[in-house]
Amino acid sequence: MVVVDLQNDFCAGPVAAARYPGDPARLATVAANTARAVKAARAHGIEVLHVRFLGDPEHQGASWRHRDAALGKRPKCLDGSWGAQFHAVAPVPGEAVFTKLACFDAFLSDGFEAHLARRDVHHLVFTGVFADVCVDSSARTAFQKGFHVTVLSDCTAALHLSDDTVLRFMRRVYGARVTTHDRSAVWSRLPEVSEQQEGPWPPRPEPVPASTRASD
Repeated sequence: MVVVDLQNDFCAGPVAAARYPGDPARLATVAANTARAVKAARAHGIEVLHVRFLGDPEHQGASWRHRDAALGKRPKCLDGSWGAQFHAVAPVPGEAVFTKLACFDAFLSDGFEAHLARRDVHHLVFTGVFADVCVDSSARTAFQKGFHVTVLSDCTAALHLSDDTVLRFMRRVYGARVTTHDRSAVWSRLPEVSEQQEGPWPPRPEPVPASTRASD
């Protein structure tokens, strides 16, 4: 199980509330569900990996700094700050922590991919935030590198798009299995070929009734 960026600046406090466009209660629910999922993973003997983000200016590339200047964005999750601390779920002794330095993809954090290789991991279960940013970036790379991908829909939330749109996209493009934290019997095993994906992507347009079509 990969817990992505469950940190204060993304989940709680004034920075998270000002940034998240939906009801902040949704972030609290995601954090609580992720805590339950982590507890279940530990009970099943499933390894839990913690990925965190540090956004200090010295870690930012030129394009990141340019974007922030253009959009008036302030850096988040500064090293050593309350905002960078884990929220709702903290590593226990023996659980690995990987740090992303002003980037989205967990595979860009030092040691993440090598750790998976050493552990002979083939299936990643993603939780955390945000579904359309860091979770999606990490799931996309995971799929391209041959990992089976599962996303717990009630343990993540999207920032810029609707949750349903992002999850539907991951199902269709990455073959991701999407389920919920309380179905550990499902997400604790590898996906099966027979599992059906839900719906086409992009959604097919509804046919236009003949009576409403413009005449030639």
